[in-house]
Amino acid sequence: MKIVITGGTGLIGQALAAHFERHHEVITYGREAFATDFDLSKALQGADALFHLSGANIGKRWHKGYEDELWHSRIDTTQALANALKTLEPEQRPQRIISASAIGFYPERSCDAPLDETHSQAGEHFLGRLSEAWEASAQKLSDDVLIFRFGVVLDTKGGALAKMLPAFRLGLGGPVAGGKQCFSWVCIDDLVRAFGHALNHPDLTGVVNLTAPTPVTQHQFGQTLARVLKRPFGLPLPAWQLKLMFGRGAQVLMLSHAVLPTRLQAYGFVFHYPTPEAALSHLLEKN
Repeated sequence: MKIVITGGTGLIGQALAAHFERHHEVITYGREAFATDFDLSKALQGADALFHLSGANIGKRWHKGYEDELWHSRIDTTQALANALKTLEPEQRPQRIISASAIGFYPERSCDAPLDETHSQAGEHFLGRLSEAWEASAQKLSDDVLIFRFGVVLDTKGGALAKMLPAFRLGLGGPVAGGKQCFSWVCIDDLVRAFGHALNHPDLTGVVNLTAPTPVTQHQFGQTLARVLKRPFGLPLPAWQLKLMFGRGAQVLMLSHAVLPTRLQAYGFVFHYPTPEAALSHLLEKN
């Protein structure tokens, strides 16, 4: 197959490219794909599959200008992609399109009251509005687009886990903002496998949660990480410190999202790393 990945320079894009290029032709594009002088239609022509992952890093410190960048880097690029696809003849378009979204779509829930894809009402917060608009744009890519809502992606090469590891390795890990908020996550290797599963199941369309089946509280996740590293756990990181570090972006770590991958499992996908201990042990051993 010929697979095109937009947003291919990020953590997830790089992992997908490394996996699929073993058996397929993979072409990755970063932000240059959406420059005014780039021929996006030509880049898409003849591709069998398109993975659309473009979007500014949500794990940085936010300010008003950065919230705008988070919005435009997702909605505007997806609209540009839809416009480019419209210029192609049906036989020239990718037959399988998978677009990214996030579990930030959902309203807050505790771990004992998780939500799945049957819940259609977006949360009344910035991440909810952002994800709702993002998915509305993605629906224009094709009639049978698949939209993966990612949980927090665990990988030692980047993202939340990579940022947590230095402190935890020094024995300075502890609960974040009280630690009661639910933490829905997915191991990077299961995420990559889920994309392969989706290619083999073209009838899997619409919104699909891509999270491990065991959401846990942030406190439980931190305890597990400390235990795997054989380090103590208990030094808290209060909410006010998070806000100093990340500004409005602190909500990414403070909101409580409890999400289940009901549709993905119904389509026969089996997680290799369904628990935090399994995922963290695997990733740290691999690293």
